[in-house]
Amino acid sequence: MLAIAVVWIDAIAREAILFAAIGFLIGGIDDAIVDAAFWIRALRDQLRGRRRPICRDFPIDRCTGRMAVFVPAWDEAAVIGAMLRATLARFDHPDWQLYAGAYPNDRATINAIAVVAAQDSRVRLVLNDHPGPTTKADCLNTLWMAAVRDSVTEGRAFKGVVLHDAEDVVHPCELRLYDRLLDRFDAVQIPVLPLADPASRWISGHYIDEFAEAHGRHLPVRGSLGAGLPLAGVGCAISVTMLMRIAGARGGLPFDETSLTEDDELGLTVRALGGRGVFVDAKDKTSGAPVAVRAYFPATLDAAVRQKARWMTGIALAGWDRTGWHRASGIGDLWMRMRDRRAILAIPVLAVAYLALVAWSLSLLAHWRSGADLPGATEGLETLLTVNLVLMAWRLAMRATMVARRYGPWEAVRAVPRTFVANLIALLAARRALGRYITLLRGGVVRWDKTAHHFPATVDLPAA
Repeated sequence: MLAIAVVWIDAIAREAILFAAIGFLIGGIDDAIVDAAFWIRALRDQLRGRRRPICRDFPIDRCTGRMAVFVPAWDEAAVIGAMLRATLARFDHPDWQLYAGAYPNDRATINAIAVVAAQDSRVRLVLNDHPGPTTKADCLNTLWMAAVRDSVTEGRAFKGVVLHDAEDVVHPCELRLYDRLLDRFDAVQIPVLPLADPASRWISGHYIDEFAEAHGRHLPVRGSLGAGLPLAGVGCAISVTMLMRIAGARGGLPFDETSLTEDDELGLTVRALGGRGVFVDAKDKTSGAPVAVRAYFPATLDAAVRQKARWMTGIALAGWDRTGWHRASGIGDLWMRMRDRRAILAIPVLAVAYLALVAWSLSLLAHWRSGADLPGATEGLETLLTVNLVLMAWRLAMRATMVARRYGPWEAVRAVPRTFVANLIALLAARRALGRYITLLRGGVVRWDKTAHHFPATVDLPAA
């Protein structure tokens, strides 16, 4: 009986290792090509003497437009007041208006916004017609209609709409940056830099690693390929002219209320309509800090899984159905859309890899108990595993490099073991995302599945 069990365990271990190794090889080559494109771009910019735009190159007397800032809120009483006060104190622009959205059945959030609005006319409280939660896009549409009404009533049009969340720490110079760049582009995205949470170095900290790569490596490469630019939903601005076009194509409202990730899809819609989006990594010459939005991200496993599941459902699953592939956009755009959606395909590979580890451990134990020799790996499998080991080492080195650029060497060191935390969260989120997607296919209602937030006690943040 033991001999039969050993045969079956060996077979499962062998096939699982082979399947996972092939999957990792495909993903590793894909990542390596992006890395090569990143370094080629960096070398080209170095040879041309190109530098990142300096925020001080956008002086206040060159601001030409009025900016509308949208902050949708549901159950955000704990942070929205502090966020609004910090934003009012930090933004350096002569002409802007902030619209904070709330729901009639969320009295605590209404009161928190109303207190600030009563003190500063640049903040306007906008109530949704429906009880919450609906969707974030529905709340954004309510803010959009309020801004359109105000621009007509006051006879002063807005140039761009800036999106932020209720927990964001804004950069003083970002409105100036948007104002200038919206003369040339239809959408602008600045980096998102998650704040390091001392109480959650591993769960909250893994967002540091992922955004350092996404906004330090992936989006710049995406822009150089001319691919559609997915927006993060925070730290981004869209021209009112483009939003009007999108609204016209959607029957009057620019934000898709049936989407879980309306921000990501909005950036792709800009590209589909022939618009231009840009990711800009600018530097504030005064402080030396990047012009970026900062925020604390989920600090508990459950909250991180819920957030990742929403992203995975909206981008990798529902996004496949909703935004398609847009073949006319070119091979670069197709490649980037494939990367957006590969997460859901990578999860089975990751799960099988962990199964292979378990099966291999059981195989060692079984062979030790039976006294039988371990079966040797074929030459082809050994080569495959060696290549994967090299690719994995390179991937971890790249991740650490991207984190070090923003957060320094200690966070870069943590980024390596945090990869395993990220893998665990992804595995748990995939199960939740699949269930949610099936519910949507069966006609389930899209709801705003948000997580609890907290705002930093001080907004005098260090350069990063």
